[in-house]
Amino acid sequence: MWVETGAKGHNEICSWHSTHTAVPLPLPPLGEREGVVKVTEWQNTHYAGDSGFQSGATTVRSDGDDGTEFHSKKYTMTTTVTETPPDLESQYTITRSQRVRAAMFPETVGEGMTVLSTQVDAAQQSNVQKLAEPSQLLKTAIVHLINYQDDAELATRAVPELTKLLNDDDQVVVNKAAQIVNQLSRKEASRRALVQSPQVVAAVVRAMQNSNDMETTRATASILHNLSHQREGLLAIFKSGGIPALVRMLSSPVESVLFYAITTLHNLLLHQEGAKMAVRLADGLQKMVPLLKKSNPKFLAITTDCLQLLSYGNQESKLIILANGGPEGLVQIMRNYNYEKLLWTTSRVLKVLSVCPSNKPAIVEAGGMQALGKHVTGSSQRLTQNCLWTLRNLSDAATKQDGLEGLLQVLVGLLSTDDVNMLACVTGILSNLTCNNTHNKTHYMVLTHKGLKQKLTTNKCRYMCIYVICISLP
Repeated sequence: MWVETGAKGHNEICSWHSTHTAVPLPLPPLGEREGVVKVTEWQNTHYAGDSGFQSGATTVRSDGDDGTEFHSKKYTMTTTVTETPPDLESQYTITRSQRVRAAMFPETVGEGMTVLSTQVDAAQQSNVQKLAEPSQLLKTAIVHLINYQDDAELATRAVPELTKLLNDDDQVVVNKAAQIVNQLSRKEASRRALVQSPQVVAAVVRAMQNSNDMETTRATASILHNLSHQREGLLAIFKSGGIPALVRMLSSPVESVLFYAITTLHNLLLHQEGAKMAVRLADGLQKMVPLLKKSNPKFLAITTDCLQLLSYGNQESKLIILANGGPEGLVQIMRNYNYEKLLWTTSRVLKVLSVCPSNKPAIVEAGGMQALGKHVTGSSQRLTQNCLWTLRNLSDAATKQDGLEGLLQVLVGLLSTDDVNMLACVTGILSNLTCNNTHNKTHYMVLTHKGLKQKLTTNKCRYMCIYVICISLP
């Protein structure tokens, strides 16, 4: 009876069960329940075989000889479910808003307060933590916008009153007003409001010119320096007559005032149309050349760049620099400093002056050839190039100059270069220095007897080297 009904009964029950899984099975009648209990008790004995009628286990035919033996396969599925303890789950629910607030606004978390974390793996951020960074960036941007707007509105409202105070006869009042404007000029938003008012810029310039108080002078010079960082500020300074006032500040004994003045003038020369002529008319060159005796390399770099901007393409400016001892000061810088930017800006000025017939002998007499020769083998390509071109321009005025043996040796060493432009400069310098100078010519031929002979094998440089050999022959 069990064998005949096992497979069929199993299939019928499984089919019915698969289509009614969502509906609980009704309890069998009392008599049938007793049968289920008996089957269960029978299974728990040493006859543990399962008919499949109650359990639904699959009945499989064995491979016995008579084919009449059957046994059942029983499958067991285990599912592991991790549950959060009810008390911890309730804590997460209660502290959810607190955790979000701590992530977005950490400054609201009081000292000693511990925020429950949901982070299980330290290497993997929780969702709240992932949202924290962009929310902080957004909050910072909003705060900056609010502060920017506040600064702009504050400066706009304060400008009329500050203008009156800067024009006051009482120097104490002027000083206090200048300090306030100086603070406003350091922030971009309020600085934009200041440059939109020509009246306040003009008042600052007048206060700088007329005040005998060093603190007021320092504050007003700082204001103009800050305003010069924007094009609108440069135009406002230029229109208010700020250039002559700044040129006068170049004679100030206060280092900070001197720095503010030269940097503001430098910004004007670089970016403001008409500033070069205004500086020349205000005798700016006469005030700048003596500043070459200062010892601060960064200050000197700005000063020499101003000289280059003013002298390039202007013969009158070159002569003013010469009349004020400019060549000597520039050569001294090339000889004594190793700050690359300063050496580069100074070599640019010397390059401009080296095409002036009046400045050329003055630079040579000041030792310019030797000073420039110190930097033709350095690591700075732009400095090397400027020095070589300047030496090339000066070399025709140094044909009778003595003490150039060291320079000749350096130049001969550069003949091995593969840079055609550099080689053109070197050969031009050598040709001029050996022209009508027996001492230089003899020294040169001794140095280059082997070097030039080897160089003739290079087609790229052959003609220049032959030219130098020919003009150097006794």
